[in-house]
Amino acid sequence: MNIDFWGVRGSIPTPLSSQQVRTKLIAALQRIKPEDIQSDAAKESFVKSLPWWISGTVGGNTPCVELTLSNGEKIVFDAGSGMRVMGKFSEPPADKHYHLFMSHFHWDHIQGLPFFDSIYNPNIVIEVYSPFPKMKDYLKSQMVAPFYPVDFSAVEKHFVFHHIVPGQFIKIGDALVSCTKMSHPGDSYSYAVIEGGKKFVYATDVELGTKDFVSGEERGSVFEGADIMLIDSQYTVEEALRKANWGHSAFCYAIDFAVAWKIKKMYMFHHEPTYDDRKLNTILESARWYANYISDESLEIDIAREGFGLTL
Repeated sequence: MNIDFWGVRGSIPTPLSSQQVRTKLIAALQRIKPEDIQSDAAKESFVKSLPWWISGTVGGNTPCVELTLSNGEKIVFDAGSGMRVMGKFSEPPADKHYHLFMSHFHWDHIQGLPFFDSIYNPNIVIEVYSPFPKMKDYLKSQMVAPFYPVDFSAVEKHFVFHHIVPGQFIKIGDALVSCTKMSHPGDSYSYAVIEGGKKFVYATDVELGTKDFVSGEERGSVFEGADIMLIDSQYTVEEALRKANWGHSAFCYAIDFAVAWKIKKMYMFHHEPTYDDRKLNTILESARWYANYISDESLEIDIAREGFGLTL
C-alpha cells in the first residue's frame, strides 16, 4: 500500500508565518559558503543539503491521510483541511469510490470535506465508515447556512454511510480494516489496515493511559506488530501533565506504547499548532534518542510531514 500525508497538524490549521519564513532564510544564510552559489547546480545541491526544518515544513493542514491499496482502491482517514489539498493533487480512484474512515468528528477532522472537489463530482461515491451512528448528521451540520454556502443536501446522494463497531473487520479489496476506541473527549477510534501481510495503524487524538498497554484481542488486532503506526504525539511530557484530559499524548508516551506493542516504525502526528518546524525537529531528535535508549534501536522514529508519502 502507498501512504500519503495530506494533513498532519492538530487542532487548527496553522500556516507558516512571515516570521517563521524569515527564521528559515536566516538559518539557511548562516550555512551558505561562496562555492554554494557559483552555479545553478551548486545552489540546488546546497538547498538539498539543508535540514528539512529549514528547506521544508511539516505543514499546517489538519488530519487527512490517504492509502492506495494494491488494486488501486483508496482508503482515507479523516477529512481535515488536508483533504482539500488531496483533492487538488491526488488522482481519484479508478473505481470512483473513496472509503473514508473517521476517527471522530471534532472540527479539525471534518473541516476539509466541504472543500474536497470530489464531493461535487456526480461520478464519485464516498463511503463513510464510523462507530458514531450519527455520522451523517455531524457532517451535514457544518454544511448549512450561515456556516457554508452549499447545503449538504446538494451532495448527499454521493455519500453512503456505514456504521461499524470495534472488533469488526471490513474488507476493502484485499485489505482488512478494524478499529478500537481510545481515550479522547467524546471518544476517538484508531484504525488498522492489513494488506499483503503488512499492517498500517492510524491512531490520532489519543490520550494514552495504563489500560492502553494491556493486551487484549481488540487492542491487539489493531496495534500488535504493526509495520507503521501514525500516532498522536502532540505534547512534551510537561505539556501532557498540564493538559491532562485534553485527549492527546506526549511523544515519549507514544514511544513507550509503540515499544509495548512491538511496532516497527512510528510516525509522530497531530502536531501542536504552536510548534514551528525547528521546535518539531528538536522534539524528533529527542524522540529518536529516547526510542534508542528504551528499545535498543529496534523502533524507528520519524515525523509525519505534509506532502510526503511512503510505500509499505
